[in-house]
Amino acid sequence: MSGIKRREFITLLGGAAAWPLPARAQQVVPARRIGALVPHDESDPEAQIRVATFRQALHRLGWSDGRNIQIELRFTTTPDAATMRRLTNELLDLHPDLILTESTPPTAAMLQQTRTIPVVFVQVADPVGSGFVSSIPRPGGNATGFTNIAPSMSGKWLELLRDIAPSTARVAFLLNPATAPYAPIYLDTFKSAAAALKVEGIAGPVHDTSEIKSTISALEGGGLIVLPSVFTTVHRDLIIAEAARHRVPAIYPFRHFAISGGLMSYGNLPADVYRQAAFYVDRILRGAQPADLPVQAPTKFELVINLRTAATLGLTVPLIMQMTADEVIE
Repeated sequence: MSGIKRREFITLLGGAAAWPLPARAQQVVPARRIGALVPHDESDPEAQIRVATFRQALHRLGWSDGRNIQIELRFTTTPDAATMRRLTNELLDLHPDLILTESTPPTAAMLQQTRTIPVVFVQVADPVGSGFVSSIPRPGGNATGFTNIAPSMSGKWLELLRDIAPSTARVAFLLNPATAPYAPIYLDTFKSAAAALKVEGIAGPVHDTSEIKSTISALEGGGLIVLPSVFTTVHRDLIIAEAARHRVPAIYPFRHFAISGGLMSYGNLPADVYRQAAFYVDRILRGAQPADLPVQAPTKFELVINLRTAATLGLTVPLIMQMTADEVIE
């Protein structure tokens, strides 16, 4: 290279530093923003497991928090209307590309505020009846997601409870009408199953901790079925403690109740549903429309039996139940 050409090359090279950034490198794509409304205490181990599962599943799909996505989490243990409205507005003010909600009250609050931003819900019992989607196969709006239980589950819970406590002749169905507006369809199934088994089926609506205590204390000699909702999850330690105190055999909807000392649980795996939700989030961020993604029902259910609790209640768990259980806590 001649001296002149070398000088020209150096001049050009130096001038390149002043070129606009897009001319020198590919333009950086802004991270996609995901809002998440989680109805749990942030320190709750169960909440941490669910969120961690969601992050890990997204990472395997090519989405890394802090790199090409930004996840904004909002936690709450008080899903009243005012709190839900405040948290939904906080998330919407961040202009998210997509929002993840868990359970009926947060989903209802979010869809009252937006019918344009995609919403993926999890652990919703009755998305059609709640007005979240037009139908299960064709949601038709800006929301889709995953249900947690079918109404027939009420009968299954009662059967399992009678299998482990066959002398139980009176069973209450514990629910909070405010956080479980879908309760009537499950309560109807429960009462039908109770009549078939010649068990007295009782509705047990509760709104606060004092009503939890009074309802369970009145059940001595009876049994208890706990309907899944934000309220029963948040107050699970109290429910379990009161059931133990009054020697009431109880069945719960999720594994973490049995792990915390409940007699038994039968239901889907919430963490697995968060994993599945990550696949829908991925598809929507890549261009799919929620209206075209069918609402999915859970495919995995597990039975967990706590033998320690059974022993304190004076119950002998049939060997066949122990053999068919997914997990036995000894």
